[in-house]
Amino acid sequence: MVVSVDRGRWGCVLGGDPERLIVAMRARELGRTPIVVGDQVDVVGDLSGKPDSLARIVRVGERRTVLRRTADDTDPFERVVVGNAEQLFIVVALADPPPRTGFVERAMVAAYAGGLQPILCLTKHDLAAESDFASAFDDLDLTIVYGGVDDPLEPVNALLDHKLTALIGHSGVGKSTLVNRLVPDADRAVGIVSGVGKGRHTSTQSVALPLPAGGWVIDTPGVRSFGLAHITPDDVIAAFTDLADAIQDCPRGCTHLGPPADPECALDQLPGKERRVEAIRILLTALTSNESWQRPAD
Repeated sequence: MVVSVDRGRWGCVLGGDPERLIVAMRARELGRTPIVVGDQVDVVGDLSGKPDSLARIVRVGERRTVLRRTADDTDPFERVVVGNAEQLFIVVALADPPPRTGFVERAMVAAYAGGLQPILCLTKHDLAAESDFASAFDDLDLTIVYGGVDDPLEPVNALLDHKLTALIGHSGVGKSTLVNRLVPDADRAVGIVSGVGKGRHTSTQSVALPLPAGGWVIDTPGVRSFGLAHITPDDVIAAFTDLADAIQDCPRGCTHLGPPADPECALDQLPGKERRVEAIRILLTALTSNESWQRPAD
C-alpha cells in the first residue's frame, strides 16, 4: 500500500505492515498513471528497505473506492485525493473557524460518489457546546462523533480501528491535533513513512499513519475548496440503495430536485420516503451551489 508521495518517490508498506517500509519510483511503462496514498501497487526490485534502496512500482491495482475533487465546479480536471479508503472523516470545528454546512454536504457527495462512508467529526466543542450545527444532517443517516481535545477518544477509535480512513477539513479545524492524539508520536511516524528521509510532512502532501490498534488514517492537506465538477446528480442518488432504482423512471436530464425544476422526478412517487428524499435533495442542491462552502482566503 502507498503511504506517502514526495517528489516522484512513493513510500510503500509491504503486506500492510508499517515496519516493512520501502521507497519506490514509478516504472517508465506506467507513464503518467496517477499513484496516490491508499493505492495497492505491485513493486519489484530492491525490497530491502535499506537506506538509499529504491524499488519500482510496475502496476497500480484497481481502486475499490476513490475520493476525488476538482479545484472548482468549472474545472474539467479531477484530482484523485485518496484511493481505497473505506471511510471519510469530515473534520469540522464548531467555532474558529465557523462551521459551514455546504462544505460538509459537498464532502458527503464526494464520499458517496466514490464509495466511501462519510462520518462527521466535530472539534472545538468546548468553544460552542450548545451548537445545533449537527442537527442540519439529522435526516441523512450521517454518523457524528466529537473529536476535540477535551473529548474522549474511545468513540473515535471505535470507528477507526481496522479501517482505512481519510481525514479532510479546512486548515485550523484541529485535524492535525486529532491525528496527534490518535497516533502516538505522530510527528516521528510522519517522518518514517515519508520514506525518503528528506524534509517533513507539509500541507501539500497526504500521508497514511498506522493506528495502534490496527488500521490507518490518511491525513490530507487542509482544503480551501472542494469542487465537484466530475459528479452528476445520478452519481449521488446511486449511493442510496433505497432510492437508486427509482431514478430509472425519471425523464432524461432530470436533476432530481423536484418541482418546479423537475416536475416529473420519480423520487416524488415513492411512498413514505418524503423526508428521505428531501434530505438527499439538500446534497443535490449543494452539488449545484458553491456559495456557502468555500473558505475565504486567509
